[in-house]
Amino acid sequence: MFLRLGATSFGGPAVYIAMMRDEAVTRRRWLDQNEFLDLLGATNLIPGPNATEMAIHIGRSRAGWPGLVLAGICFTAPATAITLVFAWTYVRYGSTPELSWVLYGIKPIVIGVLIQAVLGLGRSTSRGLLLPSLGVAVLALYLAGSNEIVLLLGSGVVFMLVANFRRLRAAGAGFLAAVSTGHMGWGVAILGTGAAAGAAAPFSLAQLFLTFLKIGAVLFGSGYVLVTFLRADFVHRLGWLTEQQLLDAVAAGQVTPGPLLSTATFIGYVLGSWQGALLATVAVFLPSFVLVALSGPLIPRVRRSPWTASLLDGVNMAALALMAGVTWQLSRDALVDSFSVGIALVGVVLLIRFRVNSSVLVLLGALTGVAVKALG
Repeated sequence: MFLRLGATSFGGPAVYIAMMRDEAVTRRRWLDQNEFLDLLGATNLIPGPNATEMAIHIGRSRAGWPGLVLAGICFTAPATAITLVFAWTYVRYGSTPELSWVLYGIKPIVIGVLIQAVLGLGRSTSRGLLLPSLGVAVLALYLAGSNEIVLLLGSGVVFMLVANFRRLRAAGAGFLAAVSTGHMGWGVAILGTGAAAGAAAPFSLAQLFLTFLKIGAVLFGSGYVLVTFLRADFVHRLGWLTEQQLLDAVAAGQVTPGPLLSTATFIGYVLGSWQGALLATVAVFLPSFVLVALSGPLIPRVRRSPWTASLLDGVNMAALALMAGVTWQLSRDALVDSFSVGIALVGVVLLIRFRVNSSVLVLLGALTGVAVKALG
């Protein structure tokens, strides 16, 4: 399943997670909606690529340690392999393949997959009025430009405090003092983003590995955050890439299926051939396996406490609101004419009414884009 998802998922973490929900919850019934949401909430609270960590979480919940390793490898392998081919083409010929018409057909299907996921998960989170109201507020703040991590953590803390107001009041000032001194502290460590440009450092495979290991261990947020890290480290601090090479690397990651962190494979190959590609890929994804292995067993315990359970509920609602916001933003780029709108509507109907597999629809969308190009 994850090998196929890794080969057919386009559009960013929200889309990949929506496709995983379609497979793991709707079709295979490995998880129910609430279990899936809890894994999603836990994923949003640790650094690393969300979609890859969701794949690893689902694999662990389904088949333990072997499932954890196999799901993560299978989901990342297709993107890594395709990006490696792009990198070889780039180094040999100075350009990457053009896939604009393939993406023209895929993007509207992606919107349909996201709509299906938002509607399905929304039914599980809409208990009472408080959580939906919190979700609307998070959506408005996100569209206004607020930081995703602040919204996720802030939503969790706000709902935890409101849901446990009576317990909080009964506990008295002593508990409030403990909270204020950092008992529930949160932080995000962003390393190396302020480095000034200087002379290019000598290239080494060890430095390449350690740099990508750092990025994988502290990366929160969207692909735009990844680009910030890559530019700060490889263009400014180390001087190993030019601005144009970085843009080409990010473009290769965007037009291939699977996680955007496969950009590391491209950069590794450009800088250090096959050895560089292997080390960069292992380094950037390794922290995700470690963090999921450490945090996964704690999720059932989180649900048993009214404090941490309500914190997770707030994070889950914020994650759903962010997914809705991403759907709106992507739709402005994907639905560019009446034909693409029609593809999206057909995709939504096929997904919800006839439960057609999302991976099959993505492939059909790609063929439709190619056909439009040929007929045009």
